[in-house]
Amino acid sequence: MNGTAHAVIGSATGYIVANTYQTSPSATLLFVGLGAVSGLMPDLDIDGKLRGKITLSHKMVRLAAMIIGLLMIFYSVLEKLAAERWMGVGIGLLIVLVASLIKQKHMLTISGIAVLLGGLSLGELWIILLGIYFIVASLTSHRSYTHSILGVVFFGIIAFHLESSLGILGVFYTCLAGYISHLIADLKILPFNKRGIKLFLPLTSKEL
Repeated sequence: MNGTAHAVIGSATGYIVANTYQTSPSATLLFVGLGAVSGLMPDLDIDGKLRGKITLSHKMVRLAAMIIGLLMIFYSVLEKLAAERWMGVGIGLLIVLVASLIKQKHMLTISGIAVLLGGLSLGELWIILLGIYFIVASLTSHRSYTHSILGVVFFGIIAFHLESSLGILGVFYTCLAGYISHLIADLKILPFNKRGIKLFLPLTSKEL
């Protein structure tokens, strides 16, 4: 099933939860949006179609990092003394080296680290956990852990803390239902799916 279908199904689950809670028009719109996003989240894993669409171009990030590294080298040579100079040059060279190795497949990991640091600076637990989710998803194979019960539980914890932060009842169920809707739609028992999901990882890798 493609991303558009997952987003539509997720939006529908958000609308159902909004009706259940009889929310205001603005909250209903929020629930529909959260349902759509949650319905797409499992496809952030490796080879998932979503990961390349939400991250910046690796070329832009690589160029920016190289410029920062070169500037650090020049600044260290011109402004620093003795040991500090060589330390600055070394760090600058390391940044340039790491930047040269950045590829598009690394961008979700980098984005996850950025989200994690942003959550730490804001003191928001749900953002910290979301950053961790991004990082883990960027390292797992397609239709594996993000499509398992473990993925559901971890995303449910994120949703719980998001609801606590927003103070809007129903956010948790909207996000959780949107996420689960993706897994149901990817089951092998459905005629349009050639592959299934490994729901019970790491206990078994059997596809359902």
